[in-house]
Formats: sequence, structure tokens, C-alpha cells
Amino acid sequence: DNKKAVKDADIIILAVKPQNFPETLKEIRLVATPSKLFISIAAGVTTDCIEKALSKTPRVLRAMPNVAALAGEGAAAVARGHFARKDDVQYALAILNAVGLAVEVDEKLMDAVTGLSGSGPAYCFLIIEALTDAGVQLGLTRDLAEKLAAQTMLGSARLCLTSKQHPAQLKNMVTSPGGTTAAGLKVLEEGKIRATLMAAVEAAAKRAKELAG
Repeated sequence: DNKKAVKDADIIILAVKPQNFPETLKEIRLVATPSKLFISIAAGVTTDCIEKALSKTPRVLRAMPNVAALAGEGAAAVARGHFARKDDVQYALAILNAVGLAVEVDEKLMDAVTGLSGSGPAYCFLIIEALTDAGVQLGLTRDLAEKLAAQTMLGSARLCLTSKQHPAQLKNMVTSPGGTTAAGLKVLEEGKIRATLMAAVEAAAKRAKELAG
């Protein structure tokens, strides 16, 4: 019973599919008092849309976490609605920082966040899968290849976050003139991996905007 759940709570997480949002908001509208904080994690649904469907001055935050939070390494962004308070944002950030990294952004950037970090784990999993397949093709067992690929992705990400060096500088550290890494990077650049990843993020962000209607 969504109406009873909202009535009995001070903080409500709106984890509803975008297509089901109108019906859900209509159901809880009468018990959505200004004393309650609503945090939405639905892709593409704006705080303005939620505010209009609820009470006169609902406190609404929009958040975009990602699946890596399950491992305590999530990346999330939070945007505030018109009536949300500063302490509301700090509360949401504290929750999300407990399972990774969380930042506050202007809501106009949330579709970009969705395309980058919201959908990003799937891109990383695809890369790990491809590296694993390559390792198997070269004679490694699948279990070993997957462990090496995943740890390589994890270690590289951690180094990028802690070294304070530009990713290009870190890439150059690994790339010796005429060496193995240079040969591999040449193939990746010829395959337009940079442009393909950028296009993937843009496509996901565009789809998030479309979901908002």
C-alpha cells in the first residue's frame, strides 16, 4: 500500500519505473505533505514533474546512483528541486557516499550523469567481457582471464582517482615507444573506441531525456 507507506514515513525513495510514475504520484498525492522528503531514482523524471504531481511545496531530490553501489564503489549524483533544503541534499549525499562517491549537480546535467555513470557500469562490464574473451582466445582459462581483466579495470580506476594525473598521462606511463601497449592502443584507436564510447554516453543521455517526455 503506497499511500500508507508514504503516510508513515519521513523520507520516501521513489524507485518506480518512469512509465509507472504518474499513477504512483497520483496515488500518494494526498499524503505527500511538505514535511516529507522524496528522493527519486527514476531516469528521466524531473523534480518539476514530481513537484507538480504532489503537494504545493514538496521537498524533492533527484538522484542517479549506479549498480556499483552493491560493491560499495558506486558513483551517484543528486539534484535538488525547488523546495528541497540544503540539509536534504546533505542527507542524501551522506546515504550515497556510504556506498561510493556522491556529488551534487544542477538538474540540467542529470541526463549527462545518467549516460555516463548511471549506464557506465554496463560499458565497463562489456570491456571486461571483451578482454576476458581475448585472454581465453590466447590460452588463459576463462576464470583466470576474467579475474585479470576485472582487477586491471579496478586497479586502473583506483590509480586514476588517487594519482591526480590526467588519464592521458597515466596511459603514457604504460606505453613504451614501439612496445606492446602501443601496438594494442593503435588497434583501439583505429577501431574508434574513443568516439564509440562518447557516442554511447550521448545515446544513453538522449534516451534519458526522451523518458522524461
